[in-house]
Amino acid sequence: MHVTSEQRLGDVLEREFTLGEIPGILWTPSSASASSPVPLILLGHPGRMRQMYPRLLGRARSAAEQGFAAVTVELPESGERPASPATEQARADLRRAVLAGEAPSEDVIDRLVLPLVDTAVPEWQATLDAALDLPEVGGPVGYSGGNVSIGTRLALVEPRIVAAGLFAGSFVPRSILAEAQRVTIPLHVLLQWDDENNDRERSLELFDAFGSAEKTLQANMGGHTGVPAHAGEDAARFFARHLAPAPAAT
Repeated sequence: MHVTSEQRLGDVLEREFTLGEIPGILWTPSSASASSPVPLILLGHPGRMRQMYPRLLGRARSAAEQGFAAVTVELPESGERPASPATEQARADLRRAVLAGEAPSEDVIDRLVLPLVDTAVPEWQATLDAALDLPEVGGPVGYSGGNVSIGTRLALVEPRIVAAGLFAGSFVPRSILAEAQRVTIPLHVLLQWDDENNDRERSLELFDAFGSAEKTLQANMGGHTGVPAHAGEDAARFFARHLAPAPAAT
């Protein structure tokens, strides 16, 4: 992790960094220290980290209020990262279907989402390695946000993640549904009922597929950007239950 800039934002230290060619941002609360390392939340997002920055910062501040660090990275083929011709074609095919009022085919969804998951998950794991190398950051680790297929794969393959809050706001390949059956960590899934960018029935199918004994689905009326404030508060309580240290015995 190569830190390129840092600034103090109240009680939060924000550090921009690069991990190889991947840009990212790490936020740590003032309580974080080598003698008292804090839990970590991986902040997922749908792409274009700079465009998402205000919302990411808000989520990071919320995490810091709970005593957690937070980190995010730019997704593959998003922001200033180059996109492949195959991805550009899949995006064009998806837009064409949506504008025509049609459901995207399974082939289009697979071509768009699966290469992203295959690349992004190892990058998230490398980011996790780098963050946990810092003396002031420790476990446990949670994952929060979208893309839901990336979150599902990470919840399956990364044992350091002990809880995940997922945003069902993107198209999901059928192979990810099969992977979801083997996910067993606690989950909090947010669904916007009228999300124009989401297949509601597939999202419900994904939630049903998860093998977790503890899983909660919170569905709210409204579109993709109409998430109510209390949904964030509920997600914060979820992470507090699973990431916050247990009170010392008296």
